[in-house]
Amino acid sequence: MREVMSELREWLSEGEQVALATVVETWGSSPRPAGSRLVVTASGKMAGSVSNGCIEGAVFEVAQEVLQEGRGRLLEIGVADELAFEAGLACGGHIELWVEPAGPMHTRALEALETGSPALLATNLVTGEVKVEAGVPPFELPRRNQDWFEEPLVRAPNMVIIGAIHIAIPLHHIAKTMGYTVTVVDARSQFATRERFPVADHIVVAWPDDAMQGMVLDRSSAIVILTHDSKFDLPALRFALNSTAGYIGAIGSRKTSANRLAVLASEGIQKRDLDRIHGPIGLDLGGRDAETTALGIMAQVVAVRFGKA
Repeated sequence: MREVMSELREWLSEGEQVALATVVETWGSSPRPAGSRLVVTASGKMAGSVSNGCIEGAVFEVAQEVLQEGRGRLLEIGVADELAFEAGLACGGHIELWVEPAGPMHTRALEALETGSPALLATNLVTGEVKVEAGVPPFELPRRNQDWFEEPLVRAPNMVIIGAIHIAIPLHHIAKTMGYTVTVVDARSQFATRERFPVADHIVVAWPDDAMQGMVLDRSSAIVILTHDSKFDLPALRFALNSTAGYIGAIGSRKTSANRLAVLASEGIQKRDLDRIHGPIGLDLGGRDAETTALGIMAQVVAVRFGKA
């Protein structure tokens, strides 16, 4: 829902009739994952995507029919279909889409996303019932649950970068491109500047543990510690480990990382908590320049978020 929320909100506010097409299940070689969405208006506007572009025309036509009929429809495209070959499903792929008119529950879902209030958008693929339930869903990715398609409505993932060093500059650009809300923290005002971090959502000049006091740090949060200085690293790690942040990483060599863990362990922090720290930080992509290092960090953050090794 988040990928099309701005267009959906705009078109609904203008009184447009809008249909939503959602990928609800895939098998084999599918170009877009479950939860991918295309929105279509009766006047012909489109936003989002449910494939690599080749089935959008067919989905558009079905969306127009759904708007005329006023009820949802399950659309299946499989390997035997000519459209499936064009969409890149020729290797045994199959995709199911639920196409429905936008209604009051979708407006409630938009409100939940805009306010950052966790909720679950659930759609019955047999009856067409749509409901929004408040609360934190126990899962992050959209899923098919028998006759229901369930989509967690959670706030955008956020990244807190501790240390406004040179690696942080490309990292904050990449994170923004990936849809993260980015906060840069550094106690040194000459480093933490808008000129160096033009697309950061927040720039905080403060010690790491002081800066994080007022932040919401949950499983959608990534805390990236780049200071490489124990007087910054250790307070940041102590605070991070007391949160439920989904990712905690700290830059430094293997020796530096081992020394940090030893200090924290001597303070009574349990191994299961220390194992949450990724250090040395990031995937080793081979390069040593700032941009490649930042890419490796972002890759690890995303992999951890989606449960990949």
